[in-house]
Amino acid sequence: MGAMTEEEKIIVPLKNLDVGEDPKEEEEEEEGVDDFDEDAHSANLEEFERERLRYGFRDRELLLEALIHPSFRHPRKAQLSYERLEHVGDSVLNLLVTRELYSLYRDCSPGRLTRLRAANVDNEKLARVAANHGFYRYMLGLTPVLDQQIKDFQEAILEYPVHSSGLVDTPKFLADIVESVVGAIYMDSNSLETVWKVIRPLLEPIISPETLKTRVSIFLDETLVGTATCRRRRDIVKNKAATAALHYFKATMV
Repeated sequence: MGAMTEEEKIIVPLKNLDVGEDPKEEEEEEEGVDDFDEDAHSANLEEFERERLRYGFRDRELLLEALIHPSFRHPRKAQLSYERLEHVGDSVLNLLVTRELYSLYRDCSPGRLTRLRAANVDNEKLARVAANHGFYRYMLGLTPVLDQQIKDFQEAILEYPVHSSGLVDTPKFLADIVESVVGAIYMDSNSLETVWKVIRPLLEPIISPETLKTRVSIFLDETLVGTATCRRRRDIVKNKAATAALHYFKATMV
């Protein structure tokens, strides 16, 4: 025989049934949206256009979207974040930087051009743009944790004026908002030339073949114990490993 199921029926008179909105759903909806002053943020976006980009958007909703962190729940567009425009901006920026490097360095091999492009569009490089030009100040969803990451990054890069070759921990969201802003400008203007005119000055200094190599020197008690010339990517791992090994060596010598 099959299992028996005990059933209990509860009858509720219709006149006592509240068919209004579910209080729980209403509470969840309120908790899922972040409060902010939309008029004030609109003024901030105007300032961002005027002071940082020097480009006026025809559709400012694109700029709004480009500056919303995924953790932020906009009251009008709860699902909106910079991620889709970041995807567009990544492709646009890679193309523009590749074109620029191809034109500037005619003698560079394809492999060398690839390394140059990577150096000029990687997370640290773009995060420097966002930090140096204050993009993050206009982002919705800037929490104390993210703000501290920015401060730590800004302090760390002081030791490396151009690039650390992976020795600095980079807040990825800083690079993301640069790409999303690039994507927003492209979608708004439908012009690669316009995007490049806006973003080219912000990318300075452009990493060149002369600055692509970075000499790393390791000192122990003011004594040079190691030096190397790095060429991006693969050496990022080597640099981090060497730094970790050095810290371990110092600790064991105490």
